[in-house]
Amino acid sequence: MTWDPTHLPDLRGRVYAVTGATAGIGYFAAEQLAGAGAEVVLASRSAAKIVVAADTLRHHVPDAVTRGITVDLASLDSVAAAADELAALPRLDGILLNGGPMELSSRSKTADGLPLLLGAHTVANVALLAQLLPALASGAAARDSVARIVHTSTGFVGRFPTDASDLSVTPRIGVHAYTKAKTVTEIFAFELDRRLRAAQVPVASIVSRPGVGVDARTPQRAGIRDSTVPYRRNPYTPWAQGKDAAAWSGVRALVDPAATGGQYYAPQEGMRGAPIAVEPYPHTAHPDPDLASRLWRELEALARTSFAL
Repeated sequence: MTWDPTHLPDLRGRVYAVTGATAGIGYFAAEQLAGAGAEVVLASRSAAKIVVAADTLRHHVPDAVTRGITVDLASLDSVAAAADELAALPRLDGILLNGGPMELSSRSKTADGLPLLLGAHTVANVALLAQLLPALASGAAARDSVARIVHTSTGFVGRFPTDASDLSVTPRIGVHAYTKAKTVTEIFAFELDRRLRAAQVPVASIVSRPGVGVDARTPQRAGIRDSTVPYRRNPYTPWAQGKDAAAWSGVRALVDPAATGGQYYAPQEGMRGAPIAVEPYPHTAHPDPDLASRLWRELEALARTSFAL
């Protein structure tokens, strides 16, 4: 179907949660959803930043309806509390898992002693989804619809194929540790979709990647992209897009009526462009079944949870 990311379907009555919603791609995803009429749950580590993001969003979308939930993805206790709040909402149609610290250090740890990048970008989302899935599924079944889970990845997964077979090993170079975390995220996301389908659960697991979003091309937003926020230079700026456009892939995966579980959305030109469905990477979408099953069990153990699938 023809998709215009600047004119989304009517989302009035829908409710979507976005993690990392107080900055960059997460904020613009929330603004785009609200602009189409959806109620948006802004999830972030900082309660103060949630207030700023909500005020800025309402300035640009005056009739926007928002809620705020604080969640520190580097703490499984915080994730569990946030999952309880999300599960208690009267309605939740989907969640965009965009949040996660971008401290590219292989030595940093979460509050639970896990490598920061794997713990916050992957394990935390496993814990969140295991606790939230029953509410997502029951709500979708009651509405005769399909809820969406959208995982955010990176093109590094395709550019730098990484051995994800041993979660106890953290690459010493930060970008490699980040790539490994996102590789594991993709394997988990596709395995989750296979299990949801097998169990006939009305929830779709979809992967997206934003391309490259840079500050230099990002529209001004008070407290989000202005003089009060540190400016980050990026050598890819001539070939990149703003963080508003970088949000398009995740938003399409979340709300396109034609999207289905197991799909992968990314910018048409790789680093930038309109969001389209692309072929997923074979090593994450179709790994050895034994590897996928083992990683699933290990992630459940690290997340101190289990899925009813």
